[in-house]
Amino acid sequence: MKMIFNRKFWLKPVLALLLVSVLVFGNAGDAMAARTGGRIGGGSFRAPSRSYSTPRSGGYRGGYGGGYRSPGYGYGGGFGFPFLLPFIGGGGGGLFSILIFFAIASFIVRSFQSAGVGTQEGGYGSSSKVSVAEVKLGLLVNARELQPELNRLALTADTSTATGRATVLQEATLALLRHPEYWVYGATNSEKASLEAAEAKFNQFSLTERSKFTDETLSNVNNVIEDDSQKALGGETKEGALQLREGDSGEYIVATVIVGATGNLDLPKINGTDDMRQALQQIGSLGSDRLLAVEILWTPQADGDTLTSEDILAYYPNLKLV
Repeated sequence: MKMIFNRKFWLKPVLALLLVSVLVFGNAGDAMAARTGGRIGGGSFRAPSRSYSTPRSGGYRGGYGGGYRSPGYGYGGGFGFPFLLPFIGGGGGGLFSILIFFAIASFIVRSFQSAGVGTQEGGYGSSSKVSVAEVKLGLLVNARELQPELNRLALTADTSTATGRATVLQEATLALLRHPEYWVYGATNSEKASLEAAEAKFNQFSLTERSKFTDETLSNVNNVIEDDSQKALGGETKEGALQLREGDSGEYIVATVIVGATGNLDLPKINGTDDMRQALQQIGSLGSDRLLAVEILWTPQADGDTLTSEDILAYYPNLKLV
């Protein structure tokens, strides 16, 4: 009797523990369901090097070469030796003439540097201000044309050139602008930083979004394409994917556009569809002369994957109703 009593005594706690385990791990399995993502991007935040034009007058064809050098470093990369012959060979204060000449040349070089003469690639340097901005948009899954359009863009876009990246940005924002009737959530963020700090901020924005994917199934970054979308859901059949889509009425698509650009880029805060439209148009109109880097990210990417309202609350808490 005592043994039977002990068994009954432990049976209820064990059953309760098993029930709790089933519930916890069952919900965890749902929460850890695959969130596939796509990514298109490229660019660089490297500061351009400066070059200075050669002043010419009369028959003078000497150049600054690697830049102005003082006499103590020799004449190999500075002013050509033949140019100095009139000063050296003329006698009568030749050394004094050389000193005057170098003083004038140093003044001219400093003047060019202050004026920014010869600055390349849009006239910005390492101390220039750069804007890093992002636009997030949550749409109802009824905008089914959006995912195939982004997939096609990832497989065909040239992300290795400035012109190609500007085209990617325009095409992606156009795809989002074409579905205003399905807009549900939105958010923007824009910050200014020096050229050195802007890259770290851009990478922070990108990593934050990419960390929400359990599997990055399609990507085109600097023209390196990786496509794992067909095997993302373990070989699920097309019919099974369709049933999964129809069985969950709370499905969404979330797309994020991140850019780094020279100059100011102040995006409006999202309080409605007009703000969202303005933000997309503003970020999508950046030309190749200003665009340093871009990333387009979206989830879900693979067929049959879903993004529920619970996922939106858990992973995108900053999104506002449009």
